[in-house]
Amino acid sequence: MRNMVPTRAKKRSAASKSATNDVRRITCGLVMSKAHAVADSASVFDIVHAITEHDWDHIFIVDVDGVPMGRIHAVDVLKIIARKSVNRNVAWMHATPATQLIFMPPLSVRASTALMLVHDLNQLPVVDTDGVLLGVVSHSTMSRHLPRFLL
Repeated sequence: MRNMVPTRAKKRSAASKSATNDVRRITCGLVMSKAHAVADSASVFDIVHAITEHDWDHIFIVDVDGVPMGRIHAVDVLKIIARKSVNRNVAWMHATPATQLIFMPPLSVRASTALMLVHDLNQLPVVDTDGVLLGVVSHSTMSRHLPRFLL
């Protein structure tokens, strides 16, 4: 006759299946943090000021409806400033639109999540069905909710 008392292995297996199902239900909206964003009319100077004033490492550019047009990382700004080796005055930063610094326009949340894992990206924008920026997902926000092996 079989023993009806669950063994330790069976209990562990049931707990593992439950945890696996819980992980599959987690959405980006549950783990996102607040996004740092500026309007698409912002200049390079505005970007430099916002990043340094708030000690951010990145910032999103959004249009008038809040739809992200792209993301600018602090390193991207430094590269632009370094290339401007002949004339490093501040005036060009006021005249240059920040949209010229955009590295890559965002994709859908599903495609972006796969892109983040495959290409080791740090942050991704989270948008609603209208494309309006809601927040940002990063490895640190995801790691609070997902098993370590996924990251």
